[in-house]
Amino acid sequence: MKYYIIAGEASGDLHGSNLISALKNIDADAVFRCWGGDKMQTAGGELVKHYRDLAFMGFAEVVKNLRTIFRNISFCKKDILAFKPDALILIDYPGFNLRIAEWAKKQGFKVIYYISPQVWAWKENRVKMMKQCIDKMLVILPFEKKYFKNKWNWDVEYIGHPLIEEIGKYKLSSIQEKFSEKEIVALLPGSRKQEILKKLPVMLEASKYFPNYQFIVAKAPGLEESFYDEMLRPYSNVSYVANKTYQLLMQSKAALVTSGTATLETALFGVPEIVCYKSSFISYQIGKRLVKVKYISLVNLIMDKLVVKELIQDELTADNLKVELEFLLHDKKKNEQLQIDYQSLQNILNEGGNASTIAATSIYQFLAK
Repeated sequence: MKYYIIAGEASGDLHGSNLISALKNIDADAVFRCWGGDKMQTAGGELVKHYRDLAFMGFAEVVKNLRTIFRNISFCKKDILAFKPDALILIDYPGFNLRIAEWAKKQGFKVIYYISPQVWAWKENRVKMMKQCIDKMLVILPFEKKYFKNKWNWDVEYIGHPLIEEIGKYKLSSIQEKFSEKEIVALLPGSRKQEILKKLPVMLEASKYFPNYQFIVAKAPGLEESFYDEMLRPYSNVSYVANKTYQLLMQSKAALVTSGTATLETALFGVPEIVCYKSSFISYQIGKRLVKVKYISLVNLIMDKLVVKELIQDELTADNLKVELEFLLHDKKKNEQLQIDYQSLQNILNEGGNASTIAATSIYQFLAK
């Protein structure tokens, strides 16, 4: 069969690559055309657009780049029509993918959504349209199945979280290159240039309070080294690594992490973390009026309690990071409770099984009918 897959971020590229590999194991004749990144391309997808050219963060940034976004949507529609896939598989990235889903359904394509938009947090009104234009919805957060059924009478399929298998696989196979003789604090400031510029400078300022630790930045794929070199130059105890985020987390005593999938990855490696969020003033003011969740990190949302500290917008300062990082590095009792909560989190996410294989099997069987 022919599959057209669209992912717009680094996490989507990772999950998309594992899905491609799993589909190839089931469907020997599978052909893939995709929007994503290097991982999806390596797995066997013909890459049309790289996610680094698609990612715009926050309301103000999106408005500024509307012309580019609409041009990409138009090009995508033409490319799908030319490829004539048996299924369109959309991975998260809702601002773009839901527009494509609505259009594709009208064109008669089968639309499968893998990793649901977080409509439980904001823009709930999208669900009515989603029910009409999505033929199969696969969700990876345990509370989402209940949410869609109870609130919207929509039967979606919970398949477990793909990070469980990804991290488990990595731990078994990894060969460690030691990054520092000092104890390490990982800095995960995000994958988009706009968000890195908002958060990394604050993280770097906090590093000055801990001269005996090595702070190591996980470089985003696709961003040039000079971008980091310039910011890191004034800090003697800060360096960066490229394409080695998991290896970095395996060696870290603590981490400062941007909100998003990275908070979950950090927790599944058992690393004490502080969740950092900062956007432009306009984006934040609009967002806080629209978003309806108690927490911004997936760890806290899934556990439904404050497991990891969140520093949001004006709270994200070097002084506040210093205070919270002191706790993570030196408070033994706090860290013991954190590890108990992390284990509970892993148990919850592991209920579905091997997510990529389950997703691929479900998709193939659905299409075969």
